[in-house]
Order: sequence, then C-alpha cells, then structure tokens
Amino acid sequence: MTTARDTLLHRLLDATTWRAFDVDAEGRILAGHDASGSVQLVELRPDGGRVPLTALPGAVAGRYLPGRRRVVVSHDAGGNERAQLSLLDPDAVTDPVGEDGLTPLVHDPEHIHGLVEVLEGGRVVYATNRRNGVDFDLVVRDVDAGPEDDAETVLYDGGGMVGNAAISPDGARALMTRPGVPALSSQVLLLAGDTVTELTDAAEHARYLSPEWLPDGDAAVITTDSGRDHLGVARLDVATGALTWLVTDDAHDVSARLSPDGRLLLVVTDDDGASRLAVHDVDGTFLRAVALPPELRGGVADFLTAPRWAPDSTGLAIIWTDPATPADVLIVDAGRGRAAVAASSREPLAATLPPGLDLVDPTSHGVPTPDGETVPCFVYSPARPTGSSVTIVHGGPEGQSVRSFSAIVQALVGDGHTVLVPNVRGSVGYGKRWYSLDDVERRLDSVADLAALHAFLPRLGLDPARAALWGGSYGGYMVLAGVAFQPELWAAGVDIVGISSLVTFLENTSPYRRAHREREYGSLERDREFLERASPLNRIGDVRAPLFVIHGANDPRVPLSEAEQVAAAVRANGVEVEMAVYDDEGHGLAKRVNRLDAYPRAVAFLGRVLAG
Repeated sequence: MTTARDTLLHRLLDATTWRAFDVDAEGRILAGHDASGSVQLVELRPDGGRVPLTALPGAVAGRYLPGRRRVVVSHDAGGNERAQLSLLDPDAVTDPVGEDGLTPLVHDPEHIHGLVEVLEGGRVVYATNRRNGVDFDLVVRDVDAGPEDDAETVLYDGGGMVGNAAISPDGARALMTRPGVPALSSQVLLLAGDTVTELTDAAEHARYLSPEWLPDGDAAVITTDSGRDHLGVARLDVATGALTWLVTDDAHDVSARLSPDGRLLLVVTDDDGASRLAVHDVDGTFLRAVALPPELRGGVADFLTAPRWAPDSTGLAIIWTDPATPADVLIVDAGRGRAAVAASSREPLAATLPPGLDLVDPTSHGVPTPDGETVPCFVYSPARPTGSSVTIVHGGPEGQSVRSFSAIVQALVGDGHTVLVPNVRGSVGYGKRWYSLDDVERRLDSVADLAALHAFLPRLGLDPARAALWGGSYGGYMVLAGVAFQPELWAAGVDIVGISSLVTFLENTSPYRRAHREREYGSLERDREFLERASPLNRIGDVRAPLFVIHGANDPRVPLSEAEQVAAAVRANGVEVEMAVYDDEGHGLAKRVNRLDAYPRAVAFLGRVLAG
C-alpha cells in the first residue's frame, strides 16, 4: 500500500531537471534533460521546438563545435567517470541515438578524456590521464584530421591535474589552471609552444578560476581570491601576472563570465547561498541588475556548466534552481537585464504536487561553536514539526550548501522532520579563512561543528534525542564521523558514498584522485597517524546509531570497499545496518530508477528510527 509520504517523495524524486550546456550562433540551446532517468542531450530551438538527441545508458554532456553543425558529446560507462568524446550531427537525428549513433572522437575506455573547450576551426581541447593514469595532459585535437595526419597537439604534460584552460585569440598561447600547494589553492600557467610560464606562485594560498582571454590577447579576466578573503573578478596581465581588480565585494564571493566580444561581464554574487546576477562593463562598471521571472524564488545560478554566452554576446543561458525549482534553463537578455524561462522544471513539478502543498524555503541561522566560530546553517521547518531533526552535510569537503531544490529535504520536511543544512568549516562561499579551517590536522574541528549543531537543536524547539545525520561523499564521512566520535548525540545516520577510513580511502581511490586529495586530507606518508585517528572506522566500536548505507559499485572516487567495511564492522557489533548497492552507479546515484529505490527506503528508515 502506498502511503502519503511515499507519494510525495516519489513525486519529488520524479521531478525532471534541465541543464544548459551551450548556445550556438542561430540561438539554439544545447540542453540536458533527465526525463528518461539520466541527463541526455536535447536541443532547444528558437521556435520553441525540442529535439531529443541522445539516449545513452548514462548521463551525458556536450558542446557545440563552433562554425559547424556538430556536437561534441561527453559520456562515460555506468558512472565510472572515464569520460569519452564523440561527435554527433544534430540535423541527422530522427530518433535519439545510442553509442552506435555517435562518431568516436577520443576513445580509450581505460582512461579519462575530459572536455575542456571547443574552438573555431574544428578543434577540441580536452584533458586526459592516458599517459600514466595519474597525471593529466592538456591536448588539442583537430576533428578534421585524417588517419595520416597529426591530429593532436599536446599543450601541457607537466604533471598533476588540469583545471580550466583558455586558448588565446591568435591560437598560439593558452592559459591553464592547476592545483597549487595549499589545499584548494590553484595557480595559473601560460603555455606558449614548449614554454610553460608560471604566472602565479604555486605556494600562494589563493584560488584562480576560469581564465578568459580578452580580445587584445594581452590579458585575461579571472576569478580569484588572491590577497583577499573573498573571490573577486580581476584583469590578469599575461606578461607580468599582475592583477587589476574589476569587481569585488568584501562580504561576498563574486564570479564572472566574459562575453565573446570582450565587452561585458555577467557577474554573480554569492549571498549566503543565493545568487544575485548583474551585467557589468568589462572594466568592472556596473550596468544593470538581472531581473528574474517573478515566479522564481531566492536561489542559485549553477556556475559549473553554465552560463554560456551566445556567440553574438547579446545574452546567455544559465541554469537556475531554488527550493521549488529543480533546475530551469533561463535566457538572460544582457542589454535589458531580464531573464526568461526557456525550459521549465518548476511547472511540471507543481502540477504533480498535492493541492495546497507549498515547498518550504529555509531560514538562515548562525550556529555558535565552543571555540568562537559561527556555522552558517539553513533550517527548513515543517508546518507541523514532530520534534525530530535531520542534519544534511554537503560533500566536497570544499562544497557549499545553497538555496536549491532538494527532493530529500522537502520529503523529510513533509514527514514532520526539521532539516538543518549547514556549511561547516571547510565550506566555500564564506571566504578563504572559513574554507581553510578543516585542512589536514584541522579535520576534526569540522566534525566538532556537528556537535555544535546538535547543541543548537533545543533553541529550535527540537528533541536532541531524535536527531539524525545524512550526507554524501565527504558528507558521508561526516555522518560516519558524527556517529563514531559523538555516539551519544546522534540517533541514526544515512551515509551515501562516504569515506569510512581516510587511510583506506587514499590507498584504494583512483591514483589520480589520491594525488589530488592528499592536499586536503593529508599524506599517507607524512600524516598517517592523524589520518588513522580521524577515521570513523577506528572508532567503530563506539557506534550505537543505526545506519543506512548507499553506494555505487563503479565509484572511482570512494571505492565500494569503504561502505562494505563500515557496514560489516557495525553489524559485527550488533548495530542495525541497511545497505543498498547499485551495480550501474558511480559516485552517487545518477539514475532516477535507483534514486526511487534507495531514497524512499532511507527516508522510511529515518521515520521509523526517529519516531521515538
């Protein structure tokens, strides 16, 4: 028999979402839509037509190839994150194509080929670890090259990870970011032929994000927190590495995207997990705020895959989400400062919800800690609270909880649980000092924030004896650390693709991930004693809270063994563990069918355990 709770949760989980991957010269939008159960490519045409392009087994992404009617498709197998690149002719699609309908471009299923950029003249820039499985090279491929031609040019093979990259207007140089020495920091390289110039210091405690060349080729626009606590937008001189600030806000992170003609900036300000959008002149002068459609609430613009400017620089496509909007594609008219919905997820969802049900917006709180810090926290309160609570911790650890749609949050609230969504120390969005407070030996200070959140529950009128933790990836580590290091506080935990031992995680994760993540967690060689001490598995005998564990069998980041070992150890101590493993998933649940199986079970588990 289907309960009211199951009905609401299934309707929320059935909500479809949109992505904006690119815009072409004719105004067509290359979008992603997950109506099939995973994100597939759909072309949104100016006349309102929608043409499904792909029907692959897993989630895909893509870009238009400038100057020609082709799409570069990025796809993997079963969530293994080993991206492969293929070509697709959208005009030749009559029915959505599978892999046999794609033309292979860069294929080697044992390695990663991550799409970085697409260029005029039929060139594709990608990052690959095929040389040794650990280090990433930056490569340009000519899609028109024949078998006898030299189709690829290696721009960088100096080791480590490749971040963002941008090719100069004359095609002779490139800017690239790579991780720096301090955790979460990065540096900028100038690539010119065989010469690699470090424009910024690898030892600097700063992030450099998304460089974009200005038309004169002498400088770039970049987002950075060099010499500042918060991100700002600056002009980077490529001859000297000098920065000239364009847009800053001493209280908030600010990011920008440069228009193709180099005249305008779309500026996004992160205000406590909500986005404010504005158009500025390239010299930083404010021109106009961007007005959103009135039906949208305070929410966030997704800056990972979008915004994408139209080639003529008149506007751009962005992705928008808020507590009642799973993910819409918006078109921003840069000249008028107005945004309109090009593809809606909000309206289809609203049509499925019970009459009178209004999805809940959060209130913002500052939670004090014993050492004098304040943890930013969103609180979602039900109309009829039961006194129970669920604290949901984001992944990363350098992630950020924002004012976005969450089927899990809204379903838990619908069940009467109050939901706390904090940004514990180590989170981005609140300045460099805050995101650095959990590095290496400070890891357990972040875990201590969970105890501060628990101590805050009575101030919200909640029962501290009926409090649970929920988290994925690093959030899963926090769930396991909470129930292991603070066993008297937490009544239950839901761990999704979480780390149970920092030591075995680093030993068994993909080699390229280990080299990257040791900067944040600590080195197996130098910090093993601390890593052991900070691992929940080493305190597993103290765990008394029932657990629900979810994992993907193909997870290349946090191996399945992390879930298996913690589940076995907790069960051996006579504590309840439910476990759900999915053979066709990687780091998280990308497919709706699996989310529809796992999450109702996890929510029902919490309902039973927290009933008292």
